[in-house]
Amino acid sequence: MKNFKVAVLGGGSWATAIVKMLSNNSSKIYWWMRDEEQVKYINKYHHNPKYLQSVAFEPEILHVTTDLNKVLDVADIIIVVIPSAFIHGVLGEVKINNVHKKVFVSAVKGIVPEFHSIPARYIHKQFDLPYEQIAVISGPCHAEEVALERLSYLTISSHSEKVATDVAELLSCRYIKTSISDDIFGTEFSAVLKNVYAIASGICHGLGYGDNFQAVLISNAIQEIERFVDGIKEMHRDVKSSAYLGDLLVTAYSQFSRNRTFGNMIGKGYSVKSAQMEMNMIAEGYYAAKSIYEINKKFNIDMPIATAVYHILYEKISPVIEMRILSDILK
Repeated sequence: MKNFKVAVLGGGSWATAIVKMLSNNSSKIYWWMRDEEQVKYINKYHHNPKYLQSVAFEPEILHVTTDLNKVLDVADIIIVVIPSAFIHGVLGEVKINNVHKKVFVSAVKGIVPEFHSIPARYIHKQFDLPYEQIAVISGPCHAEEVALERLSYLTISSHSEKVATDVAELLSCRYIKTSISDDIFGTEFSAVLKNVYAIASGICHGLGYGDNFQAVLISNAIQEIERFVDGIKEMHRDVKSSAYLGDLLVTAYSQFSRNRTFGNMIGKGYSVKSAQMEMNMIAEGYYAAKSIYEINKKFNIDMPIATAVYHILYEKISPVIEMRILSDILK
């Protein structure tokens, strides 16, 4: 394996989990985050005080800093793990000549709201990078289980087989299995959509719907994902594989899913603002619901579940009424 210098941008739970994975195969990791106190703490005590506190890091291979330009200058591969709502605020000021030879990897699972764009496409446009220098990390993998070293699976997608393989090798270890794909658009849009459907699942749980209805909801959700990604970029893909269906299932059902938790609170009567304040974490599906709705105006794909979530979150239609309407549509 080549001795790549890898940068990780973001200080949350998924970024922490990715740094842990990389620690098995990388000789030098540059970890950027905005919070100066968090940086000082990690450099002193070698674990993240805010997320996955049980994960300990080796100080010899980890350099944590708030200096974004320094990180971008030295890294060969840059893994973006910033919440989608803040990506443009961080990367929007970066100069193109600083990064034009770098490989960018999106591990965001969200949409850049200012542009209604998946991160891979945003990076492509923002830095004029070919898709051969861009990869996407997807799959059913919660940060909390990575911290516990429970066996998990990731799919690395890129238009360059070499880039996908290099990134996959960096992340692979005893408890992380990887596969590669060339479906950047399908895997990243699927990773975005599953958050919207996890919110729908949470809303239904909060309203008191049972497992029988949840099964129907999720089987319809994977059909919506297939229709949408085929409409965006038609190609041969198997939506029953782990990068699509697997990611949807774990996000819709897991106790660790913040999107399901957010939806559950909405179903129980919380306002969007009060749910966000109580969670103190980003539910990517909230932003994705609006962006997917806006993107779909162009394609007019039949997406009743995603539309119902948009109506509840942004048009303030009662979850009780919206889910009653939806229940008459699902099959």
